[in-house]
Amino acid sequence: MNRPLKIGITCYPSLGGSGVVATELGKLLAEKGHEIHFITHSMPFRLGKFHRNVYYHEVEVSDYYVFRYPPYDLSLASKMHQVAELQQLDLLHVHYAVPHAICAYLAKQMSGDRLKVVTTLHGTDITVLAQDESLKDIIRLGIRSSDAVTAVSADLIRETCDLLDIREPIHLTYNFVDKRVYYPRDCSDLRGDFAEPREKVLMHISNFRPVKRTCDVVEIFAKVNAKVPSKLLLVGEGPDLPKIQAKINAMGLSHRVHYLGKQDDVAQVISLADLMLLPSEKESFGLVALEAMACGVPTIGSLAGGIPELVVNGSTGFLSPIGDTDSMAASAVRLLTDDALYANFREACLIRARTEFCNDRITAQYEKIYYDVLGIEQEVPVPLCEA
Repeated sequence: MNRPLKIGITCYPSLGGSGVVATELGKLLAEKGHEIHFITHSMPFRLGKFHRNVYYHEVEVSDYYVFRYPPYDLSLASKMHQVAELQQLDLLHVHYAVPHAICAYLAKQMSGDRLKVVTTLHGTDITVLAQDESLKDIIRLGIRSSDAVTAVSADLIRETCDLLDIREPIHLTYNFVDKRVYYPRDCSDLRGDFAEPREKVLMHISNFRPVKRTCDVVEIFAKVNAKVPSKLLLVGEGPDLPKIQAKINAMGLSHRVHYLGKQDDVAQVISLADLMLLPSEKESFGLVALEAMACGVPTIGSLAGGIPELVVNGSTGFLSPIGDTDSMAASAVRLLTDDALYANFREACLIRARTEFCNDRITAQYEKIYYDVLGIEQEVPVPLCEA
């Protein structure tokens, strides 16, 4: 039996895929006996109630008058060091290269290089921030100074290596879903609040930013609804939401669209849907497609980033070139009008989510990385998940 570890986790605690994955990973590690210390500026939104072996340390930023901007990065690095020394942490696992990997690097230096650092790249730190020449060097430093680096898709690894000339190994460690939480729910009563029995339900979940191409979501829905009576459920909030509300009203579709805002119980919400729409321009992984897959809901999406590594085209969903709303709508209509085909896709979704992306498998992969950087030989192999 491997000895339990003391692990500090830093992530963006608000809504977003990286924060969700980091928080869920911490909870799963705690269940396995590890001691988890979240070091963030606010409580991770998925942490919620009390969890055994889980602790939260708030980062407080100095408001000293000489600072034009509050020095969050320095406050975070200092807090990481304090928690690491007080709790005798084995390692820090940080999510996002900037600023978190840099802060962890500073904490490691203050700890006399004893502390190990694992960095997980989620996408925006590479696909957006690393495009900025003024940030490339510091992102590169954060990656190269880490004892191990993981990324959530092979596409993200490729882009990281190309953009930053990284030659050090990056471990492919996909995002995951907790199979105890994400499974098909019986929503027959609740579904009646949004759609008639003969109608299909299409869904989109995001932060409604331009990269999500939410106007394409509306275009796809309009084309599907013209052939198959449907309703569209929009989950989340963001800067593009007013724009697509105006588009929906202009197209005369407002009576066929429901705005659900931000939702915590995503598994319950997704189970209302027949299809998930994910026509993003960039998507390092596409966590919402995995959450849908685990609930037996196929995805209609784009051939962008890591989505093809997750959604098997023609098996667990259909993928089309970015912006090709005609093709996406045609694929959606095909699935929604062929019950036998839909049943096959639904079953393939459940099997793939439970085997390739289950919590036991991915958590064990992270544990192996932790033990490797600490020089501890692991006694238990990575488990295989059953469908």
